[in-house]
Amino acid sequence: MPVTDKSELLQSLKIERSEVPEPSGVKLWQVIFLVIICVCIAVWVTLKFAVPSANDNTKTVSTEKAVVNEQVSSSADLESSQKPSSTSRVAPESSAILNSSGYITARRMATVSAEIMGLITEVNVEEGMVVEQGQVLARLDDTLAKTNYDLSVAQLDVLNARINSIQANLTDAKDNFKRVNDNTFSSAAEKSRALAQMRSLEANLESAKADLQVANIEVRRQKERLDDHTIRAPFSGVVTVKAAQPGEIVAPSSAGGGFTRTGICTIVDMDSLEIEVDVNESFIGRVYPQQPVEAQLDAYPDWTIPASVIAIIPTADRAKATVQVRIKIEQPDAKILPDMGVKVAFQK
Repeated sequence: MPVTDKSELLQSLKIERSEVPEPSGVKLWQVIFLVIICVCIAVWVTLKFAVPSANDNTKTVSTEKAVVNEQVSSSADLESSQKPSSTSRVAPESSAILNSSGYITARRMATVSAEIMGLITEVNVEEGMVVEQGQVLARLDDTLAKTNYDLSVAQLDVLNARINSIQANLTDAKDNFKRVNDNTFSSAAEKSRALAQMRSLEANLESAKADLQVANIEVRRQKERLDDHTIRAPFSGVVTVKAAQPGEIVAPSSAGGGFTRTGICTIVDMDSLEIEVDVNESFIGRVYPQQPVEAQLDAYPDWTIPASVIAIIPTADRAKATVQVRIKIEQPDAKILPDMGVKVAFQK
């Protein structure tokens, strides 16, 4: 390559000092423009979110109220779920302070049986029959009892005849003793024999009288035993159950398995009906004696029965957490039957 060409090439690579390079980087006006845009954005954001609108306030308050109401409802549900369950509850009516439920019960109710074991020969009752106190309900076979009674009466008659005979002999002995003592010719031996005979008859008479007393007691005992074969009503009432038939054997206690009856019938005194309810022990403080009560039978829900508290049984049921309350029915009625379900409202 020619030398001239190399010189030209070197010359072209030289930098001219007279040329001033243009400055590079961000321009001043660009910085100012960017700052203005940022300020505008900041002002708009402040005005938009710092002052909420009226609608937003209303929505916020409503939301807060809804949350509070939901919390209160949840608390009430929790408290109600934690309370023990019971048949008693606070009454919604203004005049009643407590509601409960129970049953009609009878204070006088008896299953009539016999004091002795015997064969039933007669049953004179049916379910629903009204009986009076002392009325004959049934009879047992009393053949042997009658024989024993007749025997005791006969023994009593024998003793009475013996006493009459002894009294006659004693009268004669007294006359003889008097006659011997009055006779001046009677010997001492005769007087002694007369006195001994009189004393012996007096002793026999006392013994016969004691035997007579025993015989009278035996007659009464056999009479009671004979009467035990007749079953009578212990009080006036209504027969609710007939449990025996003629031909069956009845006993005061279970004997012979299922072939022996322990009762003839069941009698209920309808005048002794009352209401028994179980009140939750949490509410028993609202109940007091003589407190007015309104009762409604489940069979007649539209019929209000006036009643009042008789007594609060002074003990609690540990398993059910309840206290039993007895309630008097102020107006008895034939429609009220034992074991009927009833709802009561304790009044103020």
